[in-house]
Amino acid sequence: MAEYPVEPFRIKVVEPIQKIPQSERENILKKAGYNIFNIDSEKVYIDLLTDSGTGAMSDNQWAGIMLGDEAYANCRNWKKFESILKEITGLKHIIPTHQGRAAENILFSTVVKPGMIVPNNNHFDTTFANIMEQGGDPRNLVDAPGKDPDLEHPFKGNINVEKLDQLLSKQADEIPLIMLTITNNSGGGQPVSMQNIRKVRKIADKYDRPFFFDACRFAENTYFIKTREQGYKNKSIKEIAQEMFSYVDGVTMSAKKDGLANMGGFVAVNDDQLAEKLKEKLILKEGFLTYGGLAGRDLEALARGFQEVLEEDYLEYRINQVKFLGDLLDEYGVPYMKPTGGHAVYLDAQKFLDHIPQKHFPAQSLTVELYKQGGIRAVEIGSFMFAVPDQETGEISYPELDLVRLALPRRVYTNSHLRYVAKVIRQIYENRHECRGMRIISNGESSLRHFVARLEYVD
Repeated sequence: MAEYPVEPFRIKVVEPIQKIPQSERENILKKAGYNIFNIDSEKVYIDLLTDSGTGAMSDNQWAGIMLGDEAYANCRNWKKFESILKEITGLKHIIPTHQGRAAENILFSTVVKPGMIVPNNNHFDTTFANIMEQGGDPRNLVDAPGKDPDLEHPFKGNINVEKLDQLLSKQADEIPLIMLTITNNSGGGQPVSMQNIRKVRKIADKYDRPFFFDACRFAENTYFIKTREQGYKNKSIKEIAQEMFSYVDGVTMSAKKDGLANMGGFVAVNDDQLAEKLKEKLILKEGFLTYGGLAGRDLEALARGFQEVLEEDYLEYRINQVKFLGDLLDEYGVPYMKPTGGHAVYLDAQKFLDHIPQKHFPAQSLTVELYKQGGIRAVEIGSFMFAVPDQETGEISYPELDLVRLALPRRVYTNSHLRYVAKVIRQIYENRHECRGMRIISNGESSLRHFVARLEYVD
């Protein structure tokens, strides 16, 4: 038997990639203001910027594209999309959007008022920003193991239920909903246990507060529950997913992840009154109720993707390919968030570049170096993304972790590509003291500055 699962598919279509010379990459970085979002995709050799919408669709999904019903209202693809999601989530109202941040915007602009608090294990960037946009306070309450990159723990995405209970005991009226991100993207792609989900449900009931998932990677989370949590070994992925969703009142999701498609998202809720408000906003901002900014063909691809993502052999391959990259880094002594998560390996930039202080963005420096040395595009999840002035004191509040996320697009790269990535990281690690800190020179005040800011090296 192979050490890692063999790909449960054959490659049918290929896209050429090319590694350009390092001297050209250095010039590209300067022109880009050392922000990897400004680099043209054809100038990237291995693109691990995100797993959102960057995966390869199956032949079944591409076949579905040809069956797109582009009627404005109630197309047949919508009916299939809605039916499959209701079967998986059990939620009453399915509201399509063009992607996850649109779902977040529609929800938070409806329920969050200035001063309100939204607790989560860890908010990701657009979730954080959409709450801030409404004058809200996105509060991260991930449990202690999730803050220790070196700790081997099966469910480092769990929320600290004691802190959550304490918060609600004092300020329940200021909390419009409780949220859990599965898997926990900002904290290393770490999963949340079913036990933790059940405990959050009890707290939500105790204080009569709605409980929501940010469900972008729900299927990956189910695989970790099946393989790591007692009592789930003999349950199917679909059964585990259905139990997870049975504990929540609603969901936001970017379907560009575990929908296995290039575009799409949705909000789902049980509350009839909330659903009506969300639907009114959907029509105003996104499109009619049965397409939400998506073409009929997109809805069909998503409907089929939501069925394929529940296949256990796919998830076994997916999770273990990420582990394969982590195991290579272990061989080289490279520090990263352990254990590997569901969709990415997260380099621990504070340990990797321990000579660079957080104010000079060690994770961004490492991200730049990955492109410079190997043509690899990754993304910073640390001080550049999340360090913000404290609302009361004005002092900069730095995140506890400075990470570089190497997100693996679904069904795109082979293990040979990942061996190359690991070798480049090893080379950088061996010469890490040559890396320099960075500072922002423009667009630093934006709540999503990591998308637009320009930087330079610190002298």
